[in-house]
Amino acid sequence: MRDLIKTNLALLLVGVASFVLMGAGQSLYGPALPAFSRGFGISLGTAGLLVSAHWVGCAIGVAAMFIWGRLITPRVVVVAMTLGAALMATGMSWLITMVGAMAFGAGYGGATVVFNPRILRAFGLRGPAMLSLLNATFGIGAIGAPLVFVALGNNPALTFSLFAVFGALIVAGAGAVGSAEAATMNAASIPFHLHWPALVFGMVAISIEACLIGLGPSALIKAGETEVQAAQLLSAFFIAFLAARVLLIFVAHRIASFSLYTIAVAGACLSALSAALWLPGPSFIAMGVFTGMFFPSEYVTASRKMGDDPRVAPTIIAAGLVGGIFAPLILAPMLENMNERGFFWVIAAMAGALSLAAMASLRSMNR
Repeated sequence: MRDLIKTNLALLLVGVASFVLMGAGQSLYGPALPAFSRGFGISLGTAGLLVSAHWVGCAIGVAAMFIWGRLITPRVVVVAMTLGAALMATGMSWLITMVGAMAFGAGYGGATVVFNPRILRAFGLRGPAMLSLLNATFGIGAIGAPLVFVALGNNPALTFSLFAVFGALIVAGAGAVGSAEAATMNAASIPFHLHWPALVFGMVAISIEACLIGLGPSALIKAGETEVQAAQLLSAFFIAFLAARVLLIFVAHRIASFSLYTIAVAGACLSALSAALWLPGPSFIAMGVFTGMFFPSEYVTASRKMGDDPRVAPTIIAAGLVGGIFAPLILAPMLENMNERGFFWVIAAMAGALSLAAMASLRSMNR
């Protein structure tokens, strides 16, 4: 294991820094929506479209990886995220802010495809555990960003400026990392084929994750929390999210990946019901534990079912993006017209239906 880490250290370090930036950027949308709503004189529902702009950008980035993946290095995807953060920091207009979210999303989507399959393959049998480690670092940025946002007076321009500087530092240090790995990623041992159940399970889980991260703070405010409290709860959500992914480092190679997925969606359902019926704040934090397990478990499951062709990773990510784009797009305008805990009832219903389908498919999906 030490030899593997030594051999792939540069890739791992750049991946970790990039995932911290990804977590920071994505987690800031939720707390920043009220500030953008006030700053640009738009409704909260319209401001919520920023989340969908991010996911549309992700789709563009993933599509680019599907077509030109062998030409795109880690440095390229971090440049896109850095440019997006810089555009959102300008605050010049709502249109430029939306374009910035799309650019950041394009880099974000590209980064998921650049790093996840490389790490999974580079570390062999320990690949699922190291994939969990890489994705756990997403939580570091996601925890810190809302706290930084509050410390800077709920100012999105200053916060996104910091992210742009951090991105520029990653670009400077990335060099040619990942270029050599691109050659090995082009050789597949198993022919490419689609596995629709795995893709659908990923799509619905990521739609829930996108709604919780992007719209959760607004739902908490509607349920009676202040903006500061909502931002703090989002940070606590990501602490729980990070803790779950750290735990996966030690158990992901011991428990069947789809069993982990089933536990995750069932736990999310129960937590959402608790938020709807009892305490929204603590229950929202509990949802972070289970949401943190969504992507690693479904990615490993789908990769096992679909093979190691270079097109597999962007296909898995693209399926998730369908949910990530359309679920917030549908829910954001509805949020203003829901009762104070309606959002959590919707999440509970989605996660509950997904849990039943996962339990019914457990044996076949674990084969």
